Amino acid sequence: MTESWDPSDDGIVRFPSGVLVRGRGLRQALPAGPTPSFGVYLLGGEPPLTRWDARWVRWPDFRLPSDRRQARAAFEEALARAADERVEVACGGGIGRTGTALACMAVLDGVPAHEAVAFVRRHYHHRAVETPWQRRFIRRFDRAER
Repeated sequence: MTESWDPSDDGIVRFPSGVLVRGRGLRQALPAGPTPSFGVYLLGGEPPLTRWDARWVRWPDFRLPSDRRQARAAFEEALARAADERVEVACGGGIGRTGTALACMAVLDGVPAHEAVAFVRRHYHHRAVETPWQRRFIRRFDRAER
């Protein structure tokens, strides 16, 4: 079992179940301290290799995931692994796609879909989830095909 994140560190979101997930932007340097044991990377092109287990979700900037089922599976895996691993979710800037993914994970963890954007803006970044179509994706996420 891996130790969890320090809940006071930047980018750490505590979901209702108590699990911690780090959101961040890949254009910034890797934060000091422990590294993730699992990451979900939301990028239009393949992410750089990591020393930890990772999943790539093809997701162009300011858009939606290219494969919504694959995205959902990655979010479900990340949430499950966060119970006893250090999990991070990241895109280029760490706000739009990362915020959208964290909001979808919040829905999976029990936050009502219509409250998920506010939850992530309160607990992660005040500008998380950047586009109207990202907000709509989150509102419909709990009804999306599994």
